[in-house]
Amino acid sequence: MDSGLDANGRKPTVKEYMTRDVATVSPDDTVGNVKRRIAESDGHNGFPVTDGRKVEGFVTARDLLLAADSEPIFKVMTDELIVAHPDMDVNEAARVILRSGIQKLPVVDDAGHLVGIISNADVIRSQIERATPEKVGKLMRTLETIHGIDVHEERRTVSIDALVPTQSKVYADELEGRSYELEHGLTEPLVVIDNNGTLLLADGHHRVMAAKRQGIDDMDAYVIVLDERVDLGMARTAEKEGLRHVEDISVVDYARHPLVETTERFR
Repeated sequence: MDSGLDANGRKPTVKEYMTRDVATVSPDDTVGNVKRRIAESDGHNGFPVTDGRKVEGFVTARDLLLAADSEPIFKVMTDELIVAHPDMDVNEAARVILRSGIQKLPVVDDAGHLVGIISNADVIRSQIERATPEKVGKLMRTLETIHGIDVHEERRTVSIDALVPTQSKVYADELEGRSYELEHGLTEPLVVIDNNGTLLLADGHHRVMAAKRQGIDDMDAYVIVLDERVDLGMARTAEKEGLRHVEDISVVDYARHPLVETTERFR
């Protein structure tokens, strides 16, 4: 599969990954007011500046640093903007973000009206979501070849508690990374095999454990549905190791492994 194409063989666009509900400020807002909005927001470091729906500029926390609180935003904002169109190939938006060093691109329609914003995190998510179908396709072909069965794929939200793990352990350092991805919306969907109602977790054990720790009950998944029940090797392995629920997975922290030294011993 061409890495620039999605699971349906077409190029995904900016409008599929952009955030549509965008917080904005007015050109006549004051620096002090926008500073407070940034300080009180959940992760905002800047805002598009709009007059109605028309994009006039963009203001960042850096623009506000040396400005007086009473100064109007239109005097400190950047008014020469790089913007994206909603029908733009998301790969092209990725190149713009990478080459310009801009973290967020306002997305405007043909009339110059703000319709969304796309960030570097959105671009990363688009790459992740295209990689997963390739993984799913390979697993589907393997199952069909080995077991001589027909399979199909569905996109579902699955309950973590309904999953049967096929991996007995996860690693603490990777678990930390998956937790970060979950918090920032960058995690890829799980890969699950529906074997006549038994949901075997084929890929995503670290993601599931990270989600469980964060109190998440359900996750997005690519589900490979078998047309008949099959005696799968991974199911036999899970049964042999006593894996019935996610809680049965152990976490290995190699920082505490007896063969891993710390510098304290040598002091």
